[in-house]
Amino acid sequence: VQLLESGGGLVQAGGSLRLSCAPSGSSFNSGVVAWFRQAPGKEREFVAFINWADSTTRYADSVRGRFTISKDEAKNTIYLQMNSLKAEDTAVYYCNHRGYWGQGTQDAVSS
Repeated sequence: VQLLESGGGLVQAGGSLRLSCAPSGSSFNSGVVAWFRQAPGKEREFVAFINWADSTTRYADSVRGRFTISKDEAKNTIYLQMNSLKAEDTAVYYCNHRGYWGQGTQDAVSS
């Protein structure tokens, strides 16, 4: 499974970004799709996941209330809406599904 992420960029603190993740040549169909992130010099950490079948979601404490993970079944795409961004949200964001990783998309938040 090849996962394609997009939507990263540079934004000022307090701003918003929306990330997208879609499988190339396949579909999610079922299971969990998750977002992780890795900041410079730090380990990769969990951000959020959504269960494709029932839309159950979970969030890391650090992003709860600011980030929203959602799905568009028609587009076979997962989104991560990131609001009220902080400098500490700067990282490469990765999509994960069934053990497969995307290439990552860089987000940078300037304070």
